[in-house]
Amino acid sequence: MQTDTRIKAGETAASIGAAPAGQARAADAVSEADTKALWQRWQALRETHQMLRARDGAARLGVTEAELVAANPAGRQLDTDWGAILYRLRDVGPVMALTRNHGVVIEKTGPVEDVEIYPEHRMGQVVGADVDLRLFLRHWAFGFAVREETRSGLRESLQFFDAHGVAVHKIYRVEGTDGAAWSALADKQRAAEPLPMAILPPEPSVPPRPAAEIDIEGLRAGWRGMSNTHDFFGLLRKYRVERRQALRLAGAELAQRTDADSCRAVLALARDSGLEIMVFVGNPGCLQIHTGSVERLETVGQWLNVLDPGFNLHLWQPAVADAWLVRKPTQQGVITSLECYDEAGELLLQCFGKRKGQASESPQWRDLLSVATGAEAFIRGQA
Repeated sequence: MQTDTRIKAGETAASIGAAPAGQARAADAVSEADTKALWQRWQALRETHQMLRARDGAARLGVTEAELVAANPAGRQLDTDWGAILYRLRDVGPVMALTRNHGVVIEKTGPVEDVEIYPEHRMGQVVGADVDLRLFLRHWAFGFAVREETRSGLRESLQFFDAHGVAVHKIYRVEGTDGAAWSALADKQRAAEPLPMAILPPEPSVPPRPAAEIDIEGLRAGWRGMSNTHDFFGLLRKYRVERRQALRLAGAELAQRTDADSCRAVLALARDSGLEIMVFVGNPGCLQIHTGSVERLETVGQWLNVLDPGFNLHLWQPAVADAWLVRKPTQQGVITSLECYDEAGELLLQCFGKRKGQASESPQWRDLLSVATGAEAFIRGQA
């Protein structure tokens, strides 16, 4: 476990560049008849598109993924005691934990180990060698125990969605999962009175503040004075800047744009060198972390895939519009990362070198980044 990845009090979804959820407003409720009709339409669509994922199928059908999952007659809505569900997952043995945004999917297989929930902040974390999560539970609105027939047989999962019907996290039963404990969890946490599927419309995009209104020198001074990577989130709030906007304003010694294909180069060099790295993938409700090696890297169409035992990563390469190298001062020295963004400025993925506890960043990680991006002067702090 890396000390600087643990949740701090007051940290929010802004930690991963996500906008906070807006105030509740009028939403369209889904009737029982609509639900039955939707499930029939989904089954008809799957007959001709057998490999279609629920997320993509929902988009084709003009609904959210949460509505599609709720329409499954074999599914059960869970109560909203997310902490109880997460604590009970410690008893089921290995699972596959999946987190995604619209451009990247990360999957890790292993047991759910240490679980910590902070009700006062509506946050939590799962800390383990395999399943490593940071949870922003104020964005969790619906949960379901799902059973679905696939080409490879019955698949069971727990799926969690935000108020807009977008998946924030999923847990799948795998070979080795304790079936009795899994079933007991689903039964115990079943909602006594299922919530109506009233889905909020997407939040409207808000343009960043004009640079002329931002104290750029204050931002830069605060950045240079950081002692922990978590200080960065407070910096964004203090100066009311978006994450990518902060990178643009930071100055040449703190952030530098790099090639949008740099993630491919970083993963390939990690594979070839055997250097262990950290990969962060998140959305407003969950941030999932891989710490370890990269072994099998394959491209299928426009997807870049890591296909390792216990670790899969799927990057939709056209989603990456912008990539940055970022340097953050800490008490242990400068921490250097690669950050990938989409066209709208949403953070899709981050890569770091593996660090143990309070250890400094490894020279090998900086060497790898230098070769992958050609930005040696920036990475060495000589820009």
